[in-house]
Amino acid sequence: MSKKILVLSGSHRKGGNSDTLCDEFIKGAQESGHQVEKIFINDKKINYCTGCGVCNNTHKCILHDDMAEIIDKMLAADVIVMATPVYFYNMNGQMKTLIDRTVPRYEDISGKEFYFIVAAADDNVANMQRTIEGFRGYLDCLPGAIEKGVIYGVGAWQVGEIKNSPAMEQAYSAGKNV
Repeated sequence: MSKKILVLSGSHRKGGNSDTLCDEFIKGAQESGHQVEKIFINDKKINYCTGCGVCNNTHKCILHDDMAEIIDKMLAADVIVMATPVYFYNMNGQMKTLIDRTVPRYEDISGKEFYFIVAAADDNVANMQRTIEGFRGYLDCLPGAIEKGVIYGVGAWQVGEIKNSPAMEQAYSAGKNV
């Protein structure tokens, strides 16, 4: 059965290491007949949550930017892939801001399958757990969310270094086997 997959690439750099892993995931998913859309978060205008609380009652954000469109795409997807470069052992600001801004409709992002992709210069997978725990904390707030896989792109500092990593095959395989 074909699934709708939304890939949220948190990289600052198109073609950066985490973004390259997204593309490899997409390649595998498309070869398996899935419908895939990638959003390069850095191209979108996503303001910081102000914590005003209006959305608690209205389920709409008072900020007018690209986030409402992204939430609609998250709601329409069967599978959501969240990818980030790892900065100081955590997800980057763009990804965290996106997560924070799902508050108006986070309870509606239910029953989705999630994959996480991280890319880091550090070559120790254990050091990436803080980043993954941040994603898992988000999933704990989403009704029926299911973590399906994690791709650890470690040991890649410079753009393109990820291409020589086992993470490339892991990303392709994860996409292929969605």
